[in-house]
Amino acid sequence: MKTICFIISARASYSRVKTILDSLKKEKKIKIDIVVTTSMIINKHGNVIDNIKKDGFKIGYKIHNLVSDENLTYQAKTTGIAIVELSNYFINKKPDMVFVIADRFETISASIASSYMNIPTIHLQGGEITGNIDNKVRNANTCLSDYHFVCTDKSRERLIKMGELKDRIFNLGCPSIDLAKKSLEIKFNKSKFLKYTGVGSKIKYENFIVVLYHPVTNEINETRKNIRTLFEVINDLNMETIWLWPNHDLGTDLVSKEIRSKRENSKSNNNIFYVKHFDSIDFLVLLRKAKIIIGNSSVGIRECSFIGTPAVNIGSRQNNRERGRNVIDCSPNKSEIQKAVKKQLQNGRYKNDYLYGDGESGRKIANQIIKFKGILKP
Repeated sequence: MKTICFIISARASYSRVKTILDSLKKEKKIKIDIVVTTSMIINKHGNVIDNIKKDGFKIGYKIHNLVSDENLTYQAKTTGIAIVELSNYFINKKPDMVFVIADRFETISASIASSYMNIPTIHLQGGEITGNIDNKVRNANTCLSDYHFVCTDKSRERLIKMGELKDRIFNLGCPSIDLAKKSLEIKFNKSKFLKYTGVGSKIKYENFIVVLYHPVTNEINETRKNIRTLFEVINDLNMETIWLWPNHDLGTDLVSKEIRSKRENSKSNNNIFYVKHFDSIDFLVLLRKAKIIIGNSSVGIRECSFIGTPAVNIGSRQNNRERGRNVIDCSPNKSEIQKAVKKQLQNGRYKNDYLYGDGESGRKIANQIIKFKGILKP
């Protein structure tokens, strides 16, 4: 029996590995061990742990490592606590392999702990480029890992240039696209979304847009200004809007406070509904119905390229990430955002793009993991 330990630290991380977990669960020779950390533990971002349990998976361990201070020590301290806790967990549970997801700041704690303890480490979504501190974390995860599942040919080429061995790099697409493919098979039923609670105006789920804007950690001083600009655009647009709460990064409290301030302002748009979290599939079904998604989340670039939803990507957070035809990039300037939104609304839906995979990645990755025997010597 081979034990694979998956470290899940954020709501988006679960959607990136769900289909891998589904496939591995069917294998008798594989035991899945799930450790949840950081923002997965707190209700502020929706209770994603309940979704994991509902999908038939057990939580092996919870690490309460999140330091909430909104200063420059926050991410370092949060990561440091997780290194200590994961080291203790690994020495006791002795997993055969550790699976590290993507590029959020706290993910490096798993790859540091596992590599220092000689546990073979698998990394998903290496070789990509963005305009945030995630770049450093992603590349560090790559260097500390033994096996790599990349999502595009260009990402594979970058890892080879970084010195990773070709036979340890596998381009099998992005597992989050598997969920996007599944969402295309589900008919949109607005009554299904009435179960989601939030604040602000109740909407009809008919002619609506989605907003998801995360803080940019190395541009923290611009956060309030950018949120205010985005609010002005949404108010002028005057369409039904579903606004999701941001990830827990440095600057999240600034975004949250600005949202609350605007929400309480009687002059603000009365058509905005604020929600913490949607289940992965429900969110993608919602995006398929939305006229556009506005913000700086990777979902507008990855999953929305597959389902054809127009995306307006604001600012530098996703700089240089490979994108499909569905994305228009703009600066955090009001007139530029308005111009991009108008163009996307006029354009309508795009054809499906297979840049990040064909929707079968989870099964392919699981099949490859089963073949891994351990750390390969160079």
